[in-house]
Amino acid sequence: MEESQEAQPVGDVPEGANQHCPGTGAEEAGKAAACAGCPNQQICATAPKGPDPDLAAIAQRLQAVKHIVLVLSGKGGVGKSTFAAQLAWHLAHQDKQVGLLDIDICGPSMPRLMGLEGEEIHQSASGWSPVYVDDRLGVMSIGFMLPNPDDAVVWRGPRKNSLIKQFLKDVDWGELDYLVVDSPPGTSDEHISAVQFLKAAHVDGAIVLTTPQEVSLMDVRKELSFCHKVGLNVLGVVENMAELQVPLSSVRFSHQPTHSARTTTATSAASVFPNGETNSHACEEGSGAAESGGEDVTVRVLEALQQLFPGPLLLSTDMFHTGSGGGGEAMARTMGVPFLGRVPFDPSLGRAAEEGRSAAPERADADGGAGVGAGVGAGHEGGAAGIREKQKAEGLSPGPASLLRIFDKIVSAVEKSNCR
Repeated sequence: MEESQEAQPVGDVPEGANQHCPGTGAEEAGKAAACAGCPNQQICATAPKGPDPDLAAIAQRLQAVKHIVLVLSGKGGVGKSTFAAQLAWHLAHQDKQVGLLDIDICGPSMPRLMGLEGEEIHQSASGWSPVYVDDRLGVMSIGFMLPNPDDAVVWRGPRKNSLIKQFLKDVDWGELDYLVVDSPPGTSDEHISAVQFLKAAHVDGAIVLTTPQEVSLMDVRKELSFCHKVGLNVLGVVENMAELQVPLSSVRFSHQPTHSARTTTATSAASVFPNGETNSHACEEGSGAAESGGEDVTVRVLEALQQLFPGPLLLSTDMFHTGSGGGGEAMARTMGVPFLGRVPFDPSLGRAAEEGRSAAPERADADGGAGVGAGVGAGHEGGAAGIREKQKAEGLSPGPASLLRIFDKIVSAVEKSNCR
C-alpha cells in the first residue's frame, strides 16, 4: 500500500505552535484538533484566510530562472555545502548564469566556500543584489549580513522562515540558467517552508548527499521520505567520502626501525599530506617520519614501484564500514531513486573549500585517464615535490574528476525534468 502523505502547513506556522499545526492560511486554522491548547488558537481562528500573496511575488521574482536545484542531506558534516559550492562553480565554468542561495540560516558557510568573506549585501530599487564571484556566479547568504562571522544566529523557526521567504522574494538574480539552493541538514521547518515557497516556481528537484555508513543512510532514508511526502522530485543520491583516494605522489612513506619490545620486523607506514607539503618540510617541522624516528623513503619507494608498475598509480582505501546497509548505491536502489555516483575523500577538495575556489577550474577529462595519479615514474627531478607538481599539471585528482562525472549527470537529469 502506498504511504499516505502527511498534510503540510498552509501559510506560516506561528512561534510556539503545537505539533501538526495546519498553518495560519489553512481553512481549519484554530479549529483543528492539533490547535487545542495552542496560545495562537484564537488569533488563527479569527484571522482572514486566503492565499499567501508572497508566493505569487516569489514566482514572479524567479520566473527568469530556468532551473532550480536543491541540495539536501539527512545529517550534517557529509559535505553538502562543499558539493553545492562546487556544483555552482562547475555550472558557471560551463558559461551558465548561476545563482547560489544559502538557506542554512544557522550554519551559513557559502561566504567562506566561495571566497567571499567580508563582503556585504547591497540593496537597490530592484531588490537585494547578490554578491558576485564573477559575472556568471552570484551568491546570497545570511553570512553576508553578520557583523562578525563567528556570531551565532539564535532564531526560532518563524524568523528563519521569514528570511528564507525574503531571500526568494527580494533577491534580484536577474536571468539565471541555474539557481542552486544549499539547505540545512535534516527535515526541519525550513525545508517545509522552502518547498512551499518554491512550489509555484517549479523546482527541478533535489540532490541528496550521504556518506557510506549506516548512521548516515538512516537519516537519508528519512530525507527521501520527506521528498516523497512533499512532492519534491529526487534527481539522485551522491555518496560522498566513499573512500580515501589520492595519487601515490601525494603519499609519504617512512621506514620505521625495528624495536624488540614491539615487533621483530620493520614496518612501513603511509600518510597523506592534507596540505600538499613536501617530505623535507615534514621532517623539518617534526611531523610524520621525523617525529616517529623513521627514515623518509618516499622517493625511493616511488621509484621502486615505478619499476614494477610503470604509469600512474592511485592509493585507495575504504573510509567507513558500510555494515549491512551496503552503502549509498544499495540504499538508492532500495528507495527507488537514481544513484549519481561516489566522490572519494580527496584532500584537494578540502583545500579548494578552505581556499574558497573551484576544485576544477578547467574542464578536464572527466574519466580521470592519464591525469589521475600522473607523474609517478615520469622523472623525479625535485624529488616527491617535483612528482606532485607534475601530477597537478597533467590532470585532475580523483575527487574533482568524480565530481565532474556527477555534475554531468545532474545537468542531464535537470534538462530532462522539463519543469520550465
